[in-house]
Amino acid sequence: MLKKLTFLTSGESHGKGLLGILDGFPSSLSISENYINNQLARRQMGHGRGGRMKIETDQAEIWSGVRHGKTLGSPIGILIHNKDWENWTKKMSVEPVDDAVKKVTLPRPGHADLAGVQKYGFDDIRNVLERSSARETTMRVALGSVCRKLLEDLGITVGSRVIQIHDVKDETPISPDISPEALNKQADKSPVRCLDKQAEFAMMKSIDDAKENGDSVGGIFEVVATGLPYGLGTYTQWHQKLQARISGLMMSVNAFKGIEIGSGFSGGTQFGSEVHDEIGWDGEKYIRHSNNAGGIEGGMSNAQAIVLRMAMKPIPTLIKPLRSVDIHTKEKKDAHKERTDACAVPAASIIAESMLCFVLADALLEKFGGDSMEQIKAHMAVSAQY
Repeated sequence: MLKKLTFLTSGESHGKGLLGILDGFPSSLSISENYINNQLARRQMGHGRGGRMKIETDQAEIWSGVRHGKTLGSPIGILIHNKDWENWTKKMSVEPVDDAVKKVTLPRPGHADLAGVQKYGFDDIRNVLERSSARETTMRVALGSVCRKLLEDLGITVGSRVIQIHDVKDETPISPDISPEALNKQADKSPVRCLDKQAEFAMMKSIDDAKENGDSVGGIFEVVATGLPYGLGTYTQWHQKLQARISGLMMSVNAFKGIEIGSGFSGGTQFGSEVHDEIGWDGEKYIRHSNNAGGIEGGMSNAQAIVLRMAMKPIPTLIKPLRSVDIHTKEKKDAHKERTDACAVPAASIIAESMLCFVLADALLEKFGGDSMEQIKAHMAVSAQY
């Protein structure tokens, strides 16, 4: 779904580390490992995270594509070491090992386990679960942070907040005057990244209750981007529409099961006169009297804030496992257990920010072009409409 940018990730959950490449990026963007690591730290936050977060303190190393603090226009390579690798050197060895390694044979419902071993012909689910693990999203946040920095340099900011965990909702409205940066600053102070303190307490209790019962909970979060010009994306082809590109990237993330843009599903219960955003003129520019479209009309950005919501299912690895069948013996047994989170919704909202940054940076490069940040800024100064 990306037109100008390409990114690839590699690595297993308990392997040596994660590798990432971001290609198609312009030159002259100031970027640092510290900037990336600040976003990685945000991904590791959240009440309900499991034991892995106590082991890993993710630190990105820029291996290529940056010199003296600025991008070169060549592929950007990033490496993140897995600290837990030292406990898995035999189980995850690249080279053959002499000692027998216990195979994982009990697939987890809701995970890639069973479909993965059926697809690739494995007799050990470890070959599937290591790569299908959400650990991979660590590198997405690292690479997405480079795109975030590009957007920030162009006056575009992205933020998020949690609005529901299990059946507990935070119905605090976002002020139209609050910036995504200010939203993040406020949300990041909360262990569950919500705005309402009473909802925060109830969400944490819901997570704790699920954990005590060997269960997990999902939820819903909201992502917002402001500062965009008119015309990112296009109405001319189905695969070039901005909402399609955003949806494709968002729905590629583990456990993301639904997306709403703007008023979303609630719009299906209303009249057209209640849904569509009426147009005005303030003497200098067009204005809207609402933003039910979520910043996208006809497949294009309309210069309003992009607002979307994502639904995340509960983590499928449970402390109290569900029923399964051994892939070797076909015996009925409980599913395999790995270290797990009782809830990862707060972390997922950070991952979603990065995915939106990929799409918006890509759409900007497509519309305005330029091989360097200076060229992009010059092109936007001439032709961007707000």
